[in-house]
Amino acid sequence: MSEGDQAFVDGNSIVGGTEYKPRIVLMGLRRSGKSSIQKVVFHKMAPNETLFLESTNKVVKEDICNSSFVQFHIWDFPGQIDFFDPTFDSDNIFGGCDALIFVIDAQDDYMEALERLHTTVTRAYKINPSINFEVFIHKVDGLSEDYKMDTQREIHQRATDDLMDSAFEQVHLSFHLTSIYDHSIFEAFSKVVQKLIPQLPTLENLLNIFISNCSIEKAFLFDVVSKIYIATDSSPVDMQSYELCCDMIDVVIDVSFIYGLTSADDLAPAFDRHSQASIRLNNGTFLHLREVNRFLALVCILRDEAMEKQGMIDYNFAMFRNGIQKVFEVRKNQRALPGHGSVI
Repeated sequence: MSEGDQAFVDGNSIVGGTEYKPRIVLMGLRRSGKSSIQKVVFHKMAPNETLFLESTNKVVKEDICNSSFVQFHIWDFPGQIDFFDPTFDSDNIFGGCDALIFVIDAQDDYMEALERLHTTVTRAYKINPSINFEVFIHKVDGLSEDYKMDTQREIHQRATDDLMDSAFEQVHLSFHLTSIYDHSIFEAFSKVVQKLIPQLPTLENLLNIFISNCSIEKAFLFDVVSKIYIATDSSPVDMQSYELCCDMIDVVIDVSFIYGLTSADDLAPAFDRHSQASIRLNNGTFLHLREVNRFLALVCILRDEAMEKQGMIDYNFAMFRNGIQKVFEVRKNQRALPGHGSVI
């Protein structure tokens, strides 16, 4: 079995007795913002500091293991890469790739980027048809809403037409408007990562049951370190709600670091099993955060009347946390079975 054909085993594969993590490949032209995206999302670099990053001139490989659900490799490729260079091992790179993110600078002339996108996608698809192709239309923070929509529409149309003209109409591209100066890059990466989590339907079902029993309007299951949401309930995601939940995580972590650590236990993590917080907004709704485990947090949006039923929320959250724990136990048990290749 080739590396690209290996089945997931609850988020990772077992390859030759060792754990295989999904691989995300970042590609795009020079100065399109690939390295900045990675630094902001996974290394907490301030967006303004990315202005001083040097261009990537070699393949940078990183292992992301923030939580048991967010575990994968990211390969950041330099923009000047030549697919026809004999040293470029396409079979190895694309054969083991699970998601390919192509970054396009929306503030630049993107005709060359579209040509490179087409070359990249068609070559990768021939080697590994199971790759998830994601297009980040990046640096849209300086564009008006109308211009954003027009740019996305044009890039989508041109990229799709190019694929159809080359008889690759079966290839699906997902498009995301992104910027490191707001939460759009975190939401886009959330959607990429969710496609790599086989337990996603189970997590969504647990969240649906929880919000239904507690009369909660919206709930997100966050990876605390990266602020990627690995699952949400089945209702549509509102960008403003997502931004509020992200900001709440920052507030809770910052306050915990200031007031939550004692001198006798200064090495204890600021986010632990006792972490929870509620913030009342001026529109009569509450933001409510609960720790699920040391890596994951549940952040909910609910009304005053629902917040008054604290006992019901406590009970149903305990059931939700127990369900998440059982998912972790299944992962652990399957990892104990060498060569096990089934999918949850």
